[in-house]
Amino acid sequence: MAGPRDQFGWLDVEEIALRLHRAHRQTDPLTLRFTALRGLVEALPGFCPDPDHPVNEKILETIQGAWLQERLDGPADED
Repeated sequence: MAGPRDQFGWLDVEEIALRLHRAHRQTDPLTLRFTALRGLVEALPGFCPDPDHPVNEKILETIQGAWLQERLDGPADED
């Protein structure tokens, strides 16, 4: 898998999940409302939404699932 990219948008679910996992390691993605999840994504450095691909509930749900998988797959004490 390639390293982090400089810019990414809503369709870059795996990149978003990885960055959320790194930035919010103690957060359980299943406890977040989609409005809060959207805010966390929009605050990530390098996030640049594509106006041709706006966010919707399906994208947020997919990000949430990918972030959960990052938590389950990664070591608990990883920095």
